[in-house]
Amino acid sequence: MNDQDEDRPKKPAQPRRSMHWFTLSLLAIATVLLLFSAWKTDTTISYSQLIDEIEAGNVKSIKIAKNKVVGIFREGVVPEPTDPKTPADAKQEPITKFQAILPEQVGESWLAELQKKKVEVSAEDPTTYDDVFFLLSLMGMGLLVVFAWNMMRRTREQMMGGGMLGGVIKSPARRYEASDRKVTFNDVAGLTGVKKDLEEIVLYLKDAPRFQRLGAQVPKGVLLMGPPGTGKTLLARAVAGEAGVPFFSINGSEFIQMFVGVGAGRVRDMFKTAQENSPAILFIDEIDAVGRQRGAGLGGGHDEREQTLNQILSEMDGFSPTSTVIVLAATNRPDVLDPALLRPGRFDRHVTVDRPTVKGREELFELHSKKVPLTEDVDFEKLARATSGLTGADIRNLVNEAALWAIRHDKDKVEPEDFEYARDKILMGAAREEILTADEKKLVAYHEAGHALVAWMVPDCEPVHKVTIIPRGRSLGVTQLVPEEDRYNTSQSQMIATLTMALAGRAAEKIQFDEFSAGAESDLNRATDLARRMVTRWGMSERLGPVAYSNGEEQPFLGREMAHEHRTFSERTAQIIDEEVAKILHSADDRANRMLTENASKLEALSMALLEREMLDTEEIAEILGPSARNTRRTANHMPV
Repeated sequence: MNDQDEDRPKKPAQPRRSMHWFTLSLLAIATVLLLFSAWKTDTTISYSQLIDEIEAGNVKSIKIAKNKVVGIFREGVVPEPTDPKTPADAKQEPITKFQAILPEQVGESWLAELQKKKVEVSAEDPTTYDDVFFLLSLMGMGLLVVFAWNMMRRTREQMMGGGMLGGVIKSPARRYEASDRKVTFNDVAGLTGVKKDLEEIVLYLKDAPRFQRLGAQVPKGVLLMGPPGTGKTLLARAVAGEAGVPFFSINGSEFIQMFVGVGAGRVRDMFKTAQENSPAILFIDEIDAVGRQRGAGLGGGHDEREQTLNQILSEMDGFSPTSTVIVLAATNRPDVLDPALLRPGRFDRHVTVDRPTVKGREELFELHSKKVPLTEDVDFEKLARATSGLTGADIRNLVNEAALWAIRHDKDKVEPEDFEYARDKILMGAAREEILTADEKKLVAYHEAGHALVAWMVPDCEPVHKVTIIPRGRSLGVTQLVPEEDRYNTSQSQMIATLTMALAGRAAEKIQFDEFSAGAESDLNRATDLARRMVTRWGMSERLGPVAYSNGEEQPFLGREMAHEHRTFSERTAQIIDEEVAKILHSADDRANRMLTENASKLEALSMALLEREMLDTEEIAEILGPSARNTRRTANHMPV
């Protein structure tokens, strides 16, 4: 089921509400314009100055409204100050438009003076200007007050309202009803052991009284731990689908917002809604976004995040022993979670969702290929063995890439060659249509031939599956090793074999061209990292002995270390570590040089074949080099005595 499916159809937007907002906005703009126009009035002059200008014949026209007149001068006049506080030396600009207030004692005699001076006189109804404008301004201000009050009321309702949808403090968790299209354990492949761990959760949600009669308490919280793409979210949905209960899903980052206290409020609302709909499952994805250890990290803790975490802890403590709400959470960083989350009574059951085994990958290929028409020679077991380390999401992507490649070539069914192309694209990167110069192509051919030859001759190396000088991803060439079976531990001899193979490409360049190239950068990085781990983590240095010198917390599912690793050893010990790392690398480099020098003819033959064909598979390599040392040792081990 798609995680983007909505639980309920959304209501269409109401155009009338939008029209109301539009009307209020226009009224607000009109009110502001009216206020601005009110402030922009003609300059007021004194009555005495008005009389002087009339006698001087400088007044062109006058409009009388009650006890107020407005008019126009024939020539610009500098107004006299009407405010006693105005400085005498204040600079005034000449004006042509004016207004003045008439004293109540003025009679009609001055009208005769206006006619004598040939001033245009007009009158205006006093109710058509000031009073109407005042009423309009008052109405506009009232509308603005109503508008502001309505906005504040809506914001307050959203901030303090309950329910699962909408609002700032309302939980954004998505709800999936039991009646929706279900995801069940049949939709989850390759995780048989994990499904068994979760089956009792399903039984509890289906028949809680059965557990309560025997006094058994099912864990309040289940933490799903594993690398990205292994199916943690799908498993949580499958548990809800099997139990037939509502499923609430939220991402850990959705709790944290810019407002203080919003995260805690959303947690309260989320748990409240889940309780109201119990039995139910509450799923928090990427819980490490909110559940990190308090007070840890560079720069101190995050107050809002810690408040949200405290609220989650409080809500889980508030569950009664008979509660039928199960909290599932997923993370690929269990090492950074706060210990309070992991103690009994909270997330007290930890389920590791690891990468699938060979059998699990075979089941995943069968599951994701149900709707894909295949030819009869597609071998899922062979594909599973050739895709070690891929997750369920990777395999789904691989099947889709194979189908797309078949469509591109107008095929009716997907063939093994299409799966091979998709596997190479995912594991090695897409082929780049770059034209290398003849010298660059020759250099890459010898480099990859060096890798392939040493891997072929060292028994402890993984089998060579393919070698190519076609640029893929960020590499100019690739030597692909595919393990025959899943490996959960690595011996020292296997690590040394890996180092020898990694440095063989660089050694081949030196033997053939008497110089090194920058193409060995990634090989050197991987080899140096492995050698340093051998010395500092796994005690594989005779000089230093069985001591671990690395105290950094490693991310178990992401393969990276924390940035704040603290050194707990002296500078002298650090120097010895560097010397031991260099010693291991020099030993592997000498071994690679020796093997390539002793088999120079095979190196030459393999390089020429690569230049000619650009890609060689296992069978073609065997035709050139003969049986591999790995196969020879296996045959010797099975010879009858």
